[in-house]
Formats: sequence, C-alpha cells, structure tokens
Amino acid sequence: MNEKIEKVLTMWHERFNDEENQYSEFESSDIEYFVGCLLYNHFNFSKALDTMKTIDLSYDFISSCGDEYDEVQKIISTIKFDTEEESMNFLQKYILDSRLKYAKPELYLLDRLNYHVGAMADRYAKGVDAKPIDFENPLLRK
Repeated sequence: MNEKIEKVLTMWHERFNDEENQYSEFESSDIEYFVGCLLYNHFNFSKALDTMKTIDLSYDFISSCGDEYDEVQKIISTIKFDTEEESMNFLQKYILDSRLKYAKPELYLLDRLNYHVGAMADRYAKGVDAKPIDFENPLLRK
C-alpha cells in the first residue's frame, strides 16, 4: 500500500484505538472506508454518477477525528496521478487491500464503496458517461 495512505491509516487507527475517541457503532473498518471516501472526493471522477460526485463523510467520524483530520486532508491532497483511470486504479487497489483486512461482517461500508467504484470503472472501460438518475416516481408520471 502507498506510504502516504499507510501514514493516514496508522494515525487514525492509533487515535481510534482509544475508546474515548470512538463514536457509537464504530468499527475499525470505518477508517479504511472514510479514507477511501476522502480519496474518492479528492480524485473528483468525471464518470461518477451525478448524485455521487462526492461522498459525504459521517459527522460522527469527522467530529471524532480531532486535529488529525486537517493533516489527513493535506496528505491526501498530495496524491496525484496523470489520468482519472490511474486514480481509479489506485482507489480500487486501496479498496481491495482494505477489504482483505476484515471479515465479512465488517465490510458493509467498504463493500458499498467497492460496488460504486467498480461500476464507475466499468464506465471507464466501456468509454461511456454516467447516465443521469431520475428520481421521479414512475407511478406519478403521466
């Protein structure tokens, strides 16, 4: 795994090892998930769904991160690639490596992120753009 990402994960795992810094329903895999979300937001993928151009981070998580949050943001902002495909490949590898650390019950959030990034990777591979999502109730259409 990338040394910058390892540094970020180490910082937050050390912080959250102290139960006083944890929020309700905290799981260790949350850290990998939220770092994945920060990477996703940083890379700003053009083939992301309109409704998923960014992923909101949990207020509970952000408020529990302390001063490390700003430092993590600075570290992540230094991770750069020449193309979106390279960024996506980096994120996919990060998610794969993260998923290997945890058992199935702990993978819920990482699996959600993996599913979304995988669908986006498919759009890159096929050279298609994301289709707009219509939230109109089909029963109300005339």
